[in-house]
Amino acid sequence: MIQDLVPPPIVEILRASGLDYEVLPCDPDLADTAVFCAHYGYPPEDSVNTILVKAKTGGKRFVACALLAHTRLDVNRCVRKRIASRRVSFASAAETERITGMTVGGVTPLGLPPDLPLWVDMRIMERGQVILGGGARHSKIRVPPAIFELTPGAEVVDGLALVPGE
Repeated sequence: MIQDLVPPPIVEILRASGLDYEVLPCDPDLADTAVFCAHYGYPPEDSVNTILVKAKTGGKRFVACALLAHTRLDVNRCVRKRIASRRVSFASAAETERITGMTVGGVTPLGLPPDLPLWVDMRIMERGQVILGGGARHSKIRVPPAIFELTPGAEVVDGLALVPGE
């Protein structure tokens, strides 16, 4: 049953979206994106990582960034410039859990706190379907990227992530 795999607020968001979605059960030990993709046979190009970044100067501020698993977050240029801080870093696992209520490996960009900005790399919007964290390490969610058009606080950002080697 979906309620056993995905937290109730995420279920409500999915149902209210009117989009087709699928909840994918996952062994919690295999929840980290690269391991999940390799084990379950999903392409990293369709899998989304949600990463919490914090500004270290100009006041502590956080932003959630969603990017495809085969890309890397452009922290030193794009994120630093957009968050208006000279120094930024990845939030720790403890900070991520405290702010999102979710553990690393299960963080979904859906249902984040309303005061937490969500930046979505434009490449995500070009995919037919994407796989997101399920809100816990024991599930993932396959959904059209149009979900981000319905997500309050989400902003699509060109150049948020880079493809290594390009």
